[in-house]
Amino acid sequence: MPLDSKLRDDIVASVEAGFDAQVADTQELIRFPSLRGEEQAIQDHVFRAMRGRGLATDRFAMDHAAIAAHPGGSKIGEGHSEAPIVVGIHRPRAETGRSLILQAHVDVVPAGPADMWSAPPFDPAIRGDWLYGRGGADMKAGHAANLHCLDALRRIGLQPAATVTVQSVVEEESTGNGALMTHLRGYKADAVLIPEPEDEKLVRANTGVLWFEVEVRGVPVHVREMGTGANAIDAAYRIVGALRGLEERWNAAKAGRVNFEREDHPINLNIGRIEGGDWNSSVPAWCKLGCRISFYPGISAAEAAREIEGVVTAFARADPFLANNPPRVTFDGFFAEGYELAQGSDAERVLGDAHRAATGRELESFMTAGYIDTRVYALYDRVPALCYGPTSRNIHGVDECVSLSSLKRITTAMALFVAEWCGVETVG
Repeated sequence: MPLDSKLRDDIVASVEAGFDAQVADTQELIRFPSLRGEEQAIQDHVFRAMRGRGLATDRFAMDHAAIAAHPGGSKIGEGHSEAPIVVGIHRPRAETGRSLILQAHVDVVPAGPADMWSAPPFDPAIRGDWLYGRGGADMKAGHAANLHCLDALRRIGLQPAATVTVQSVVEEESTGNGALMTHLRGYKADAVLIPEPEDEKLVRANTGVLWFEVEVRGVPVHVREMGTGANAIDAAYRIVGALRGLEERWNAAKAGRVNFEREDHPINLNIGRIEGGDWNSSVPAWCKLGCRISFYPGISAAEAAREIEGVVTAFARADPFLANNPPRVTFDGFFAEGYELAQGSDAERVLGDAHRAATGRELESFMTAGYIDTRVYALYDRVPALCYGPTSRNIHGVDECVSLSSLKRITTAMALFVAEWCGVETVG
């Protein structure tokens, strides 16, 4: 049932009243350098913040065997985080509304060279409308918004009239196994909202993602006799060329895919790491490529992986050196299928109403060519999984930042969404 105008105005004013505290909480989250595998301290902080709000709390580890057995489980390698998943649960006095999961991740990508940043990456700074810091946009601003949209209701004496599960996960930037672990733990709801930095739009579709490594062995000799050896780094470059051909073919297959066919380049192959060789004057004996590629929803990760292996194998057979020294392809990290959000759900309608009230604009949707955790709930719970969040700049880049005015609008829309989707009751 749509919110009456007084309640809507009260919620808008309450978000405004609490926004300074929300920004301060976001800055506190940014100060944790929560790189992959180093998220324990921030998860302890989040656990205390949830418990301090009176939420029932749950903290649990990854179950590697359960993840590996699930079709949505990504590959678990040596770098996989062992930080806990933290969940806070609001339970109403009377369950009269529809339940909701609010989720965010605390893991961030490496900052890169510090001297390229205008300020230290984990020292949050506000300049004009922008809050700077690694992970501020992706997605600690959304993380704080999950709690502060509930705070806004409580400030005016209200709380959701349905169960709301607030989930703080890790491994979003590398496997998606944190979100999958909450699913395996048994947390479910009638809808899911994840406030990733999506420029105040709703994600209609996202690609599947694979991480893989290609290892090439060469024949090491002194550089003066390099004609008698085989350069593993040169051979790796040739394999990259074959993979670029695969990327081109996959992009050409966008025709007829309604959420992708208007995109210039929906499928992206990234050679994210390269290492190899031992000495400048020795022909390198080894080279490793760390790669990431996307693929269309409806294609399984296993199917996409087989095609990658087939391309590398076919190229190697035709290469004079690689035919006798076949490269090795391994998958470590993302092994995740994409999804498409069906139109017309009531959750999308409610979010559209909330967005309109908060921004004065109609809610737009778009395709994002990357991984987001909503895939877990769209594919395996089959509930409306809404990814919608603030405007940002330079995520995964230098001087990452989030717009504070946009964050306030998004938090307002989230609070309005919670109030209508879950219903409200007075605080007991």
